[in-house]
Amino acid sequence: MKAGLLERPHRGHLRVTARGVEALRLGNPINTAFLKQFPEFREFARAGAGGDEEPPATTGGDVLHHTPEEQLEAGYVRHRTTLASELLSKLRECSPPYFEQVVVDLLVAMGYGGSRRDAGEAVGRSGDGGIDGIIREDRLGLDGIYVQAKRWEASVGRPVVQAFAGSLEGHRARKGVLITTSDFTAEARDYVTRIEKRIVLISGTELADLMVEHRVGVTDVTTYVLKRLDSDYFEEED
Repeated sequence: MKAGLLERPHRGHLRVTARGVEALRLGNPINTAFLKQFPEFREFARAGAGGDEEPPATTGGDVLHHTPEEQLEAGYVRHRTTLASELLSKLRECSPPYFEQVVVDLLVAMGYGGSRRDAGEAVGRSGDGGIDGIIREDRLGLDGIYVQAKRWEASVGRPVVQAFAGSLEGHRARKGVLITTSDFTAEARDYVTRIEKRIVLISGTELADLMVEHRVGVTDVTTYVLKRLDSDYFEEED
């Protein structure tokens, strides 16, 4: 948390921040050398080293271990990186029909499409290793979202995204979600920021992260609850 990769939404729980997601996407080892690029971590390291610029070395590797909480945080980030990589490999290996099932399960887990049956009927096979269809934005069906998913190895470029934007007109949709198991080019990401239609691009890394967050394709193993001394409890009345 000292580098801003994790945050604590409430006691005993950790959540990966946007900066942490980007760190996972880059695939770099989460060690001292990597964390020192963040000013918050450098300040923390200087304070922990008594004001010295460089933190003391440890015998347990390059990861800086100061407290059990910091050790747990570093281990969590490493485990999250490995799990996301394993999920992405599975997604690229599965068949198109099964990939469709995964995407539908994720959309329903995120609160879209109503029931799994409704979402499954609304989203049909496109024949190119992905899915196409319109799902409900909420259970009341007030708006529709056009979904396209591509189980690709190569990055998705602007022409594909532009064609997807054009298809929204034919489906009378104002919003779209384009999912890929690979990534999007810089031109593709720039394009969606300059058009009227609202299109969200989800890369393979982001897809794996969403699956972990919404518990699709993963299962809980162990839960650790962090506790601290309750100083108020030991306050004696005068």
